[in-house]
Amino acid sequence: RRQKKTASHAVTELENTKDCSQAGKPLLCPSHPTEELRLFCEQCDQPVCRDCVLGTHRQHPCDFTGNVIHRHGDALRELLKSSQQHMDTLEDVLSQVDEMGSAVRSRAEAVAAEICQFARGYVKAIEEHRDRLLKQLEDLKVQKENLLHLQKAQLQQLLLDMRTGVEFTEHLLMSGSDVEILVTKGLVSSRLTKLNSVAYSTHPSVDDRIQFSPHERAGQCCGYEVFGALLNKVVDPARCTLHGEDRHSARQNQLSGFTLLCKDTMGERMGRGGEAVRVTITHKDKRDCALKPTICDNGDGTYCVSYSPEEPGLYVVCVCVKGQHVQGSPFTLMVKHKFREHQGVFHCCTFCSSGGQKAARCACGGTMPGGYQGCGHGHKGHPGCHHWSCCGQVKESSECLCGPPSDTSQRSLLRTVAL
Repeated sequence: RRQKKTASHAVTELENTKDCSQAGKPLLCPSHPTEELRLFCEQCDQPVCRDCVLGTHRQHPCDFTGNVIHRHGDALRELLKSSQQHMDTLEDVLSQVDEMGSAVRSRAEAVAAEICQFARGYVKAIEEHRDRLLKQLEDLKVQKENLLHLQKAQLQQLLLDMRTGVEFTEHLLMSGSDVEILVTKGLVSSRLTKLNSVAYSTHPSVDDRIQFSPHERAGQCCGYEVFGALLNKVVDPARCTLHGEDRHSARQNQLSGFTLLCKDTMGERMGRGGEAVRVTITHKDKRDCALKPTICDNGDGTYCVSYSPEEPGLYVVCVCVKGQHVQGSPFTLMVKHKFREHQGVFHCCTFCSSGGQKAARCACGGTMPGGYQGCGHGHKGHPGCHHWSCCGQVKESSECLCGPPSDTSQRSLLRTVAL
């Protein structure tokens, strides 16, 4: 009714047309109303009348409707069957879509419950982490205050002792007689000297450095990874330690070094860098000879100190943090001459290696007691031990014991004869 082309048409329910008298009437051609549609044009795929065949459908392949109905009906039935199969498939898909919609809703509800549970646990973990951080902050504040109170009490006691000694000395010098001054001079001098020698720090023992790092990983809390940590550790030079097997010895023109491990007042590792580390290395005999070490901040509380000494001798190494010596500082460093390579050959006793031939000559040119033309190493019998012909060292990777290379040949021969 809403279409312009069909607005004026007469519309009838399909149920009302079942018994319609027009159902059995022949269909007339729209172009020739007096002619019945009895033929079918294959080329135009439509029913036609005889006048159409003689007119517009001339030379088109045409046949009676009764002859072609079976072929076209079978094709239509096959198409209908295929459409019915698609309908069944669509119904199955629609059923699966409905089931999947129900499954999605159920899964969304389950995941929502998991999210809520996760959020509750995460909030609980954050709250516990917050309480833990606040407790650490309170403990740090109390610790700093206690250290300041202790330092204050020590300084006050030292000031009181000094004030008492100064007042007594001033009173003695102003009111005492010559004999009284001379009699008490030794005791007063000893007391004042002792008070003046008392070591004390000119700065507060702690600082106000308390920082909160919100992006730093703080480990696990209630099974959740949390962030945010207090940078509350204060380095204690007295607890910092030095590490390195060869920190007391080094070679000339060879890179050496050691590691500094910074710790806080509780003896725990700092875990971060940025401390004021100062290292001095000076020659003990040559005051104008000093090394310039390289200090590498690893960012985890450790510092690598490396150096390459050019002069051999005994050095004094001072390692200070915040202007104070660490444990084991200062210490001595012995710098040996550069590694001396062997000038000879590493071989066995000529007598042994030659199968007992007395006339066999050794590559080093030495001789053995008894006329043997080879080097030995002082052992009785036939030792058969490999050694360096220049100095007699029995380890192949050892350092040569001979002097400078200029007289190596002469000294090696002498040492070989002596052996």
